[in-house]
Amino acid sequence: MSDICPCISGKSYKTCCEPLHLGFVHASSAEQLMSSRYSAFVLGKISYLIDTLHPNKHQADDEQTLAQTIELTQWLGLKVIKHKQSGEKATVEFIAFYHQDPIGQLHECSNFIKQEGRWYYVDGDILPAVKLARNEFCFCGSGKKIKKCRH
Repeated sequence: MSDICPCISGKSYKTCCEPLHLGFVHASSAEQLMSSRYSAFVLGKISYLIDTLHPNKHQADDEQTLAQTIELTQWLGLKVIKHKQSGEKATVEFIAFYHQDPIGQLHECSNFIKQEGRWYYVDGDILPAVKLARNEFCFCGSGKKIKKCRH
C-alpha cells in the first residue's frame, strides 16, 4: 500500500484517515467523515463504514452488502465539489471515480448529521456524471492534468 492516504488529501494514511479508522479520533467535520469513508471503501474497512453510518440507517445485511461492493469496485480517486454545514447537519457533494471503461463516477450529494459530538453519514442523492475538462488536474492525485495522466 502507498503511504499516501486514499482520500487524496496529500497526507500520509497514518496522519490522515488511519486515526479515524482505528477509532483514536472522530471526524471533526462531515467533509472529513466523507473522505475517511471513501478511504474505508478503498481499504475494505467495513466496520468503520458501519460505525459511521447513522444508527437509524443500519440494515441486517450491511456487512455483506459492503463486502460485495468493496470486492467488485476498484476506486481510483476522489474529488470533493462542495461542503455545506448548518448547525448539526451538513451536505458534501463529491465524485468518487472507479475503474470501468470508460472511467465510472459516483457523483453524490451526501447528507450527514452530528449527534452526541459525532458525525454520521445518513444518505445521499445520486447526481448525473460530470464531464471533466482535459486541463483539470486528475482525480487520482498524481498532480498531472487529466489529458496526460494514466490514472
